[in-house]
Amino acid sequence: MGVSEIIAQIDREIAQLQHARALLGGGLAAKPKRGPGRPPKKAIKKKRNLTPEGRRRIAEAVRRRWAEQKKAASQK
Repeated sequence: MGVSEIIAQIDREIAQLQHARALLGGGLAAKPKRGPGRPPKKAIKKKRNLTPEGRRRIAEAVRRRWAEQKKAASQK
């Protein structure tokens, strides 16, 4: 058994122990690294922008909704 084989075996044992500690709620165990080609956990969402026309259309819809609510409240 060469030195490199002994080191590889020790590394495997350390990885197993860290995994066991993480399962038991150790919290301090290092997390395994992601493999190549795996996406990040959460993709960064691109900010959405409204055009001035879109803002105007939303404002008009809200005004119509408020007008309907006022009309319904005054009829009661």
